[in-house]
Amino acid sequence: MEALSRFDKEEAVGRAVDLGCGNGRDTIEILRRGWSVLAIDAQASAIETLKKRPELDELKTMLVTKVSRFENAIWSGVDFVNSSFALPLCGKTDFLDIWQRIYDSLRSGGRFSGQLYGDRDEWAGNPTNTHFTPSEVQTLIGHYDVEKFWEEETDSVTPRGRPKHWHIYHIVARKP
Repeated sequence: MEALSRFDKEEAVGRAVDLGCGNGRDTIEILRRGWSVLAIDAQASAIETLKKRPELDELKTMLVTKVSRFENAIWSGVDFVNSSFALPLCGKTDFLDIWQRIYDSLRSGGRFSGQLYGDRDEWAGNPTNTHFTPSEVQTLIGHYDVEKFWEEETDSVTPRGRPKHWHIYHIVARKP
């Protein structure tokens, strides 16, 4: 929402990618604001759920979907890349390649919005996820103009209702 509000203030719309779109909560909001969206998720069931959302009826001409893991997904020339809580769900080598692809795909003035997982997160140490120290995150976002950076550490639950200790970096960053 923060990134979209910044685009709204600039009266800007364009092309967006929603990485790990899940059931489409963010995708629908991006579409409502006039953007065309490429929604990518590794789970075919997530894409099917998105396509069945009733809010999509009037917006579907602006949506393209793709079932793909981030490592295999291809996109270019976009103004906005969103990834809510999904981007860190890959190994570090793949993550670093994807992170560079995100930066390279953004046009000047484009934004990345999403979360990275911290080194004190309960899932840290799982080789299928990627976690970062504060200094590593600063290095990752160093090429961007950072518009929002918020580190959160809390005990809560996962989307599936399981208790978890979260260590998360919330980021909105603009490519110069």
